[in-house]
Amino acid sequence: MPRNVEDLTLVEQLLLLALRDEKGTVAFRASHYGVALGGAILVDLLLGGRLRIGEDKKALVEAVDATRRVGDPILDECLEAIATSPRRRKAETWVARFAQMRRLKHRVAEGLCRKGVLSESEDSVLLIFTRKVYPTVDSAPERRLVEQMREAIFGNRDAIEPRVAAVVGLAHATSMLGIHFPRKELRARKARIAQIAGGGPIGGSKDASARAGIAAVIAAVRKAVVVHAVVHGVP
Repeated sequence: MPRNVEDLTLVEQLLLLALRDEKGTVAFRASHYGVALGGAILVDLLLGGRLRIGEDKKALVEAVDATRRVGDPILDECLEAIATSPRRRKAETWVARFAQMRRLKHRVAEGLCRKGVLSESEDSVLLIFTRKVYPTVDSAPERRLVEQMREAIFGNRDAIEPRVAAVVGLAHATSMLGIHFPRKELRARKARIAQIAGGGPIGGSKDASARAGIAAVIAAVRKAVVVHAVVHGVP
């Protein structure tokens, strides 16, 4: 059944941004998409009220409501990991750990298949190997997501919905904005994007904790991207 973008987790939204619609493979420019997914997991749990993130430089993560299940297998698994950790860990530690979860991309994609957004298929690599791919069958959620991002980046609204701000910030931190928007236009809005990624125009005064938490996760993702690039030799 077709879904609205609001029915998708942030993790699912970030994967849609990383995948080529027709081929169902990860776009070349999305080399750090795994780190983006790791950050999106933290933001999903943060905005769902399941954890808090310290507002100091350490940005330690603490579960605050691990008794109620989120209802998404990936998010529930990650929440349990945070709740059962013997000590509080930095946001960047959890971003890196979640990014390396086994079959993360496939698990997220399979959830999108169940929601009728993607389909599962196979293609061959060099006529020797086969791999699973996930072409889009319902493009409406991603189109709406990109539209929301466009309004946030190129508009001048004083308040941006936290989930939209998080997607923009995570996509920016992992160099994925260039997949969907011309780089020349993005350069012209560099200050605006930095403002969004820093938690600037998010919601109102009551969303202060959301602003700080999202900004902390995006900063952690930036650090994880650097580490990922060094370890894997990704530019």
